[in-house]
Amino acid sequence: MVKVRLREIGNDLGWRLRRYRAERARARSKATFIGITGSSGKSTATSLLGHILASHGTVHTQVLANTLKALVRTLYKRMKRAGKVDYVVFEAGAFEPGSIRSMAQMLRPDVAVVTMVRLEHVTQFRTLDAVAQEKRALVEALSPGGLAILNADDPHVLDMASGARCRVATFGQSEAADYRVTDIHAAYPDLLRFSLRWHGGDIGMQTRFPGEHFWLPAAAAAVTALELGVPPEKIAARTASFEPLANRCAVLVTDRGPQFIVDAAKAPWHSLNIAFEMMAKAKAVRKRIVVGQISDYTGSSRKYGAAYGIARDVADEVIYTGDNAHRSRASQADRDSGRLIELRTPKEVSDHIKQTAVPGELILLKSSGNLHLERVALAWTHDVRCWIPACGKKEGCSTCGLYEVPFEEHKSFLANRRLERRRRRFGWLLGLTRRS
Repeated sequence: MVKVRLREIGNDLGWRLRRYRAERARARSKATFIGITGSSGKSTATSLLGHILASHGTVHTQVLANTLKALVRTLYKRMKRAGKVDYVVFEAGAFEPGSIRSMAQMLRPDVAVVTMVRLEHVTQFRTLDAVAQEKRALVEALSPGGLAILNADDPHVLDMASGARCRVATFGQSEAADYRVTDIHAAYPDLLRFSLRWHGGDIGMQTRFPGEHFWLPAAAAAVTALELGVPPEKIAARTASFEPLANRCAVLVTDRGPQFIVDAAKAPWHSLNIAFEMMAKAKAVRKRIVVGQISDYTGSSRKYGAAYGIARDVADEVIYTGDNAHRSRASQADRDSGRLIELRTPKEVSDHIKQTAVPGELILLKSSGNLHLERVALAWTHDVRCWIPACGKKEGCSTCGLYEVPFEEHKSFLANRRLERRRRRFGWLLGLTRRS
């Protein structure tokens, strides 16, 4: 017990020291700090904005790892390594009440961007108003000289302008928006394009996103860049060269095989219909939808049943997988005809698709990240050998990089890799090997 207590005290002191160093680093930095939050689109908006600003100055972009610990690490360690930085773009995620406020107090943003408010993390927030209040904390952290970039189409986001002490710029399809988005079109393989119009002109935006719903994060990033003085033509060019994030509707086209849209990072209820609409507008010789785990599942099968009903109207075949695969409420006729395929594991899904694939067909992989459905697509270009149904890792398979190693061999593989790196390092220090 004494050792445990001493360890806890040591960990607490270490955390306090890291926070102090992070606060000192933030106080000394001359960079423009940009915080981006929202129930959806924030990761793409953050990455795209960082990509655009990289043509205008030096940037540190912190995406996906969107917690207070990640922010502290960014401020006291990673920014120090990076040297002089002109912009820091940070994705702030809400996991529980107070989580964004603590990050906002540390970040002290010069610019706050809010994409949308939807009901996620249901057990923590319960209501849309509670989610909105949490996101508002990022705007409230702005100084009078700061800038809030708000989605004019979302009433919960637009309401954050009331009482704001800073300047506000709005964007959206609303005619009242400061930056208006029009002419939105995407019907895969036609990729997303739209127009962005404001009092200073307009830009025709061409992207590499497969769905129309990506206009929102793309516009949020473009508007922020415009407000920071990036020339419109540079914004258009950088947006056109930006690749979608892994597992967030990234497209994989295989050689003489199917095409995949991999949307396997998260699956809140509100995002399912958006993904299915994208598939409905797409053009392909055949369409299949794979549905895994729906986020914030609370024990009711109604969402899985409703999702199947929508997916059935869009796709030629719907595949349900994971622990809730039996909750589709599909008719026996659909099961007998093969309209619904129920498979328990991603490996079974992969085997089924390989056995039945049609060249040029389009397959949507939609799930929360715990199933790592991206392996189904990766198996067409790599020798995937890690097929454990749920490994417990939050990072995607591309980030983990061990999908070609059986799961039970991961520990020994990593240990051997660390040992080999040490050998090379010591060999270089002793002059026995050359540094590559």
